Amino acid sequence: MALGLKCFRLMHPAFCNYLAALTRPVSNITLKTVSGRQHDHKQHMAYSAVPVRHFATKKAKAKGKGLSQTRVNINITLVEDIINLEEVDEEMKSVIEALKDNFNKTLNIRTSPGSLDHITVVTADGKLALNQISQISMKSPQLILVNMASFPECTAAAIKAIRESGMNLNPELEGTLIRVPIPIVTREHREMLVKLAKQNTNKAKDSLRRVRTNAMNKLKKSKDKTSEDTIRLIEKQISQMADDTVAELDRHLAVKTKELLG
Repeated sequence: MALGLKCFRLMHPAFCNYLAALTRPVSNITLKTVSGRQHDHKQHMAYSAVPVRHFATKKAKAKGKGLSQTRVNINITLVEDIINLEEVDEEMKSVIEALKDNFNKTLNIRTSPGSLDHITVVTADGKLALNQISQISMKSPQLILVNMASFPECTAAAIKAIRESGMNLNPELEGTLIRVPIPIVTREHREMLVKLAKQNTNKAKDSLRRVRTNAMNKLKKSKDKTSEDTIRLIEKQISQMADDTVAELDRHLAVKTKELLG
């Protein structure tokens, strides 16, 4: 009898927990461990758990999509014998600078003499900037003059370049003098400039893709003497640099679009 009571006292905590588990809802039963002490020894008892599947809500899934992936940050000096990542970075940055320069010089609400300077004219000597073969001046707030007296043979090509510049300009010829009326700023004109800004941004992205492709091709030449893991890391680094550049191009487009639409 004494031995039976002693055993019951030892089993009592586990027995109570077992009864509680039986009366608990099935979905709440989890894997638990019960321990009792007797002479510094432990007793363990585990109850089987019923798996409960939790479905992610649409909000949680959307939040998960926004999480950024792990970024690579390779030490340029450690891979310079494989590829010059610093040079690749400079080439990608030059694409951004070229787009910014294009935006500043050709996409303005108010046309100015400076906005005509870098219009490319196709001549017998090759492609030249308009300000290299003419004198450009502002006669009035509504009129720009382009004097072609120094290169009269390029006059027709200059008129064609001005008309096709995408700046909504309709030049008129008087001898060797090209008159360029400044268009009235209308909603249609603003939207046309925004469309041109998007086209220039897409051209910049094409240039960026060429930079990325050239870098990847250079990297392929080192596959025989470089581990696959290293090649993959460098490829990811180059793709990451390209993605960052695309984001920067889109940011400049957004700023310019807001400026043009007013």
